[in-house]
Amino acid sequence: MFRGVNTVSLDGKGRIVVPARHRDVLVAIASGRIVVTADPSECLLLYPLSEWEPIEKKLAGLSDFNPQTRSIKQLMIGYAQDMDMDSAGRILLPPMLRDFAGLDKNVVLAGQVSRLEIWNEERWNARIASALKFGENGLPPELEGLTL
Repeated sequence: MFRGVNTVSLDGKGRIVVPARHRDVLVAIASGRIVVTADPSECLLLYPLSEWEPIEKKLAGLSDFNPQTRSIKQLMIGYAQDMDMDSAGRILLPPMLRDFAGLDKNVVLAGQVSRLEIWNEERWNARIASALKFGENGLPPELEGLTL
């Protein structure tokens, strides 16, 4: 579904334009209806509504007695905003979400198969620089045996 990285601009009203290839997918599978929420890594997650609903259901079913689980639920469900793309493929990101992710003029959209991540460009670049250093500490167990 969603692959690749794009840099887009946040306009003065807090809108981003979804690149055409991602816009076409969002229209095809969700009629442009999306959910944007906060992620613990201080980016935003953009899901087609149909992809978000099962995740939300799983989150809602988790126990509130575990403080970590409750915090994740509060973050992801609490910040979740239903949105529609306009006819130009723009999405208005509410101020609270923009502030959470530290979004300014330059925004990175990173495809992650079932969702798009929305990043402050500086944070994204730092994240990628850190990811490129993973070999210094050896390969994570989940990647052992993976061939490309």
